[in-house]
Amino acid sequence: MRFSQDFAPPGQGGDRRPGRRPGGARGPLGALAAGLALALALTGCGGDGTGTEDTRTGTGAAAPERAVDRVEPLATTPEPRLPATVKSADGTRVTIGSADRIVPLTGGLSEIVFTLGLGGRVVARDITATFEQAAELPVVTRAHDVSAESVLSLKPTVVLAETTTGPAEAVEQIRDAGIPLVVVAPAKELSDVDRRIDAVAAALGVPDSGTELKTRTRSRIEAVQESVPAPAKGRGKPRVAFLYLRGSASVYLLGGRDSGASSLLEAAGAVDAGKASELKKDFTAITSEALAKAAPDAILVMRKGLESVGGVDGLVKIPGIAETPAGMDRRIVSIDDGVLLNYGPRTDRVLSDLIAQLHPEDGADG
Repeated sequence: MRFSQDFAPPGQGGDRRPGRRPGGARGPLGALAAGLALALALTGCGGDGTGTEDTRTGTGAAAPERAVDRVEPLATTPEPRLPATVKSADGTRVTIGSADRIVPLTGGLSEIVFTLGLGGRVVARDITATFEQAAELPVVTRAHDVSAESVLSLKPTVVLAETTTGPAEAVEQIRDAGIPLVVVAPAKELSDVDRRIDAVAAALGVPDSGTELKTRTRSRIEAVQESVPAPAKGRGKPRVAFLYLRGSASVYLLGGRDSGASSLLEAAGAVDAGKASELKKDFTAITSEALAKAAPDAILVMRKGLESVGGVDGLVKIPGIAETPAGMDRRIVSIDDGVLLNYGPRTDRVLSDLIAQLHPEDGADG
C-alpha cells in the first residue's frame, strides 16, 4: 500500500496508497484511487496546511508555527564511486555507471538522496517529494503513476523506484531503454530506516555516506524516543486510530495492522487502536462498528486529509467519529503528509511532533 499527500495513502511517504500491489498491479482500492486522483489533479485536496485552526484540538486557536519543510543534508558532499552492481528488491541485478542524473520515483527515496548530499544531481521528482529543496524539479508522475516518457526525456543515468511504483509497463519501458533502474523495498516500520538508506547509498556509490547518515538518523530517533513520558498513574497508553481521509472523494479509511503507522505510534508511547482491535488489513472503510471496537483516545491523520474534510469540525461529522473518546474530546493529531510514513532521515522530527501532540500534558517538546 502506498500513501501520498494527494489522493492515496505515502509515502510509502509519505508515499503509501491503498490497493497498489508490487509491480504496479492494483486491487480495487488502487483502481478507485487512480480514477479519482485524475479528478483531484496533482495539487492535492486544497489548502497548504498553513491554516489558523489548531488541528490538534479543534479549538480554533492559532496553530503553532511549523518548521520549514526542508531536509538536512550531510555536512560533506560525497563523490560517488562507480560503477556499482547492486541487487534490486525485485530480484534484478543492476549495474550503475553514473549518478550524474538521478530520478527518485517516491518522496521517501528523494528525501534519502538529498540528505546524502546528492540533491544537486537529482533531475526530477515524484509528486510526493514535498520538501523545499525539490520544489522546482519537474514532476514525472501523473496522478501518482509514473510517466515513462517524462522520465526518459530527462536522460537519467539512474532511476530509483519502489516495489509499489507503477504502472508496471512504465517501469519496464524505462528499463528497456537501457536506464539502470533500482527497486527498493517500501518502508513499513522504524526498522526499515537503515535498510533503505543502505540500499540508496549503495546504488549511488556512496556507502560511507550511507553509514554516516544511518548513524545520525538512528541516534536522533533514539534521543526522541527517550523523551516519551511514562503514562500517568492510573492511565494507560493512549489508543490512537490512524485514519486516511480524502473528503472530496468521499474516501474514509481506518488503518489496521499493516497501515504502516503502528511502528510510529508504538515508538511514541501509544497503542495502534486499529491493530489492537484486530483489523488485519492495511485499511478498511470506516464504520461506526469498527470505530466503536477501536475506541481510540486520539485520532492520527495527515494534514491535507484533515483539511479535505473541513478540519476537526468536519471530521467529527463522519459517522461514528463523534461517539469515540477521541471524537468527544476532539483529540486530533495531524502530521504533514509528505513525511509521516517515510521512515527516513526525518523520522525523528515526525516522532517528536507525534509525541508532543499525544502527550501535551507531559510537556513533550515539538
